[in-house]
Amino acid sequence: MAGFNTAVSGIRAATQALDVTGNNIANASTTGFKSSRTEFADIYSTAAIGSGASNVPGSGVLVSDIAQDFSGGNVQFTNNNLDLSIDGSGFFKLDDGRGNVSYTRDGSFELDKDGYIISKTGANLQGYGVDERGNRLPISDLRVLEKESPPKATEIMALAFNIDEAKDASALIEPYSRVESGSYTFSTTVGTYDSLGNEHTIRYDMVEQQPKKEIHTFELLTGGPFSVSGLAMDTTSIGAVPADFAVAISGVQTINGDKLTELQILDPRIASVAYDTNPAVNKLIVTYKSDSTEYGGLVTGTNLVNEVVTKIDSNEKHVFNIPVGAGVAPNPLGSYISSQQFSIGDVSFSLNASITEPLTREDVASEIISRQTQIRDSNPNIESINFDPASNKLTFVFKAASGNVGNASLNISQTDGNFFGGSVATPDTVVSADARIDGDNSFQGVYRMYAYLNPLGQRPEALDIGKISDAGSALAQTEIGPIIIKFNPSNGILKRINVDDVPTGVGAQVPKIVIKNADPADASTTITLDISGTTQFANEQIVKSQSQDGYSKGDLTGVSFTASGEMIATFSNNQNTTLGIVAVATFENQAGLRPSGNTQWQATNTSGEPVLNPPGSGLNGSLRSSALESSNVDLSAELVKLIEFQRNFQASSKTLETLNTVTQTILQI
Repeated sequence: MAGFNTAVSGIRAATQALDVTGNNIANASTTGFKSSRTEFADIYSTAAIGSGASNVPGSGVLVSDIAQDFSGGNVQFTNNNLDLSIDGSGFFKLDDGRGNVSYTRDGSFELDKDGYIISKTGANLQGYGVDERGNRLPISDLRVLEKESPPKATEIMALAFNIDEAKDASALIEPYSRVESGSYTFSTTVGTYDSLGNEHTIRYDMVEQQPKKEIHTFELLTGGPFSVSGLAMDTTSIGAVPADFAVAISGVQTINGDKLTELQILDPRIASVAYDTNPAVNKLIVTYKSDSTEYGGLVTGTNLVNEVVTKIDSNEKHVFNIPVGAGVAPNPLGSYISSQQFSIGDVSFSLNASITEPLTREDVASEIISRQTQIRDSNPNIESINFDPASNKLTFVFKAASGNVGNASLNISQTDGNFFGGSVATPDTVVSADARIDGDNSFQGVYRMYAYLNPLGQRPEALDIGKISDAGSALAQTEIGPIIIKFNPSNGILKRINVDDVPTGVGAQVPKIVIKNADPADASTTITLDISGTTQFANEQIVKSQSQDGYSKGDLTGVSFTASGEMIATFSNNQNTTLGIVAVATFENQAGLRPSGNTQWQATNTSGEPVLNPPGSGLNGSLRSSALESSNVDLSAELVKLIEFQRNFQASSKTLETLNTVTQTILQI
């Protein structure tokens, strides 16, 4: 009877189904395990030609396939960076080094003694190597080779700070000194590293230029040629008007315009050059602009000796030589006996004087000074008015910030009398100053920047930060010394760094400062300093940001992985290095993979060849570190299947028992 075979096939199929279900239940806690499903197919014997196919009873059942469910399991987080899971599709590729390649979802990896990343079975995890530029190399065994991070010398530094615009530069102690805190406006330090990994410190001092001009005075030994900042000049004889100078005024000659322009091209620091031809003096006087005070020395030829450096205020001054009044005895000699009527700007003066009530020069000057508040109100650029009775000079001093205001800024007219220049032929004649010292406000928003290596060490060193060698020197290169940093006085934004203007266009690059000799271990190392974002606002002095790219030697402290698969080595010096990229394999038909044990599968012709890519690319899932994928077995569903397959087994057994009873009955007939 065919029914026996049918019943046996049912028992056999139910038994296999119970085996599959039992295996699922047994691996419910296996990392990366994928449950299987038993699939059945009916059996029909081939009907003979001409037979009624609809009358075939069937020959039983068989297990047509044991299909695996590759859906993802729950993720369990761990404290081990080498525990990996794939959030999505894909498999880790493993190679045991003996030609056996397998694929797994079990990401519980570890490091062996040689630094290879291996599975629990000892197979090597596969991934892409990377070169120094981060380019991917061919797939191979992932390995942690770098056990230490070599030191790197500082080469790039960024520093941004704010200097309080309200600070009073006039209060600074002169001259500047590194050890005198009262001689600089702002100071900050930044740590650096040399090429051997030693830590150092660079200190930057900012010194605001005061409203003063620096004067260099020399003795001229003989008439004839001499040079200033590399420019040759000539005097034919002491006391004569030199060809390179203008006509003498009271024995003091100034360099002519063309020669001054030529000199300022060579040395922009110079504002003027004067030559005092008085035989008792015989001096050459070179004046710096106020933005160049204490900014390098002056290179001269052999004919100029005994240099003396002094400073004068940058304020413009208009000096009037007050004439002697026509005093008549018994009145004081030189007193005024006629009315003095004049105006200073919009302020009028009418001072009565007579033989019986004379006025001295001091009287008139005192009256002017007593009303200087009113004069300043109508002439805001004026800072003060003073009179020197010893020299009979009345001096109007203008604010340094006003710069070169010129004659038109002080309108003085004498309408009667001679206090400002004797008899007046025409009323309201404008009186010009007898002498004028030009003002210079180029100091505004200007700072000298100094740099020192290890300023608190036993041997602090001043650094070369790009100061151009003094004009006329033999060396056409940079030297140790300060550089000039200029801010726009109207908005506090950087205007000039050293010799380069700061561009104003959108996205323009701020000029960089190149620092030399800041690496004691390697003199060829230079540091590029970026001070973008530095400002001069009326606010507290703070460091807004600072950074540098150097570091010391570091030891390996751990390995971690990113979502895109990069294997990152972390070192004790806070440096990270990408060692490789995990490869993730996908298949056209993952159902065709053949299980090989240890939660691993092997590729077959049915599955197709693996397609390898980094995690997160294409259809690949992303990578999770410190996480493992649990089994995707649903215990509740598997227990229900146990009951179902047990019922099927019992029913097939009952079929066999019934057929046996029928057979016995037939045999007893």
